[in-house]
Amino acid sequence: MKIVVLDGKTLNPGDNPWDAVEGLGQLTVYDRTAPDEILQRADGAEVLLTNKTPLSADTLAQLPGLRFISVLATGYNVVDVEAASRQGVVVSNVPIYATDSVAQFTFAMLLELAHHVGAHDQAVKAGRWSESPDFCFWDFPLVELAGKKMGVVGFGRIGRRVGELAHAFGMEVLASDVNQTNPPEYEPFQWIEVEELFAEADVVSLHCPQTAENVGMVNSELLARMKSNAFLINNSRGGLIVESDLADALEAGRIAGAALDVVSTEPISSENPLLSAKNCLITPHIAWAALAARRRLMQTTAENLAAFIAGKPINVVS
Repeated sequence: MKIVVLDGKTLNPGDNPWDAVEGLGQLTVYDRTAPDEILQRADGAEVLLTNKTPLSADTLAQLPGLRFISVLATGYNVVDVEAASRQGVVVSNVPIYATDSVAQFTFAMLLELAHHVGAHDQAVKAGRWSESPDFCFWDFPLVELAGKKMGVVGFGRIGRRVGELAHAFGMEVLASDVNQTNPPEYEPFQWIEVEELFAEADVVSLHCPQTAENVGMVNSELLARMKSNAFLINNSRGGLIVESDLADALEAGRIAGAALDVVSTEPISSENPLLSAKNCLITPHIAWAALAARRRLMQTTAENLAAFIAGKPINVVS
């Protein structure tokens, strides 16, 4: 069985070998694949593994021998799943691997927004503490999280873990989800609609998948509902936010800050207005990338492929 990995560099930059997958067939791994290289590299493959290399309906139609696609991620919008189904191609993803990593990263971002640790470290090393007439100084408001409201949009595995961490910090948790069942045992907790959540929360954290219905959901109207001292965090998908609207809100001081690990076009365009927006942290889509999480991703990918070969596919999204 010919197995082709189209963009394996981020999963295995050298510390996460492909051994578990390699034992299941004839494996070829490409670090990255440009759009005009997909068909040549995928030619004759029965199995494709992709993280962010898109597999459109047109591309799939030109790969008649393809039988299985395993997405090296939880989100699978890079694959035209409907077209794959029509063609008889099974598509699987990896639904559970980065829950703890992404939740932890969410709080790394929140704590940086609340305390500006990096900026104060730079100020100290620039000599400002040595020159200070007082024993301490701070350049930004320092925010205590206890008693604040954490609004979680998308209360799946990651969203629920973020809620647990928020509760541990003494925060009240507000959650919005299409499936408002199985509330957590801790209190205070409240199911709430998105518009109310944005109005009431001190921190809004996005953890929902990107769909045709919610692209650009965080726009000027929704941002206008937020408190002026509220923070917005996005570790989900960049397309959920109208980036020019968020940049305007930050510049005008309508919200206190934002932290984003994802943007609409990745790698980020040099023209993205958020690059110059005030109080906006941007990281290069790394919330998922802790080694422990990447090892789980590799192992589950191997399990997806082995299950398909055995005729009992798992984690199927098609």
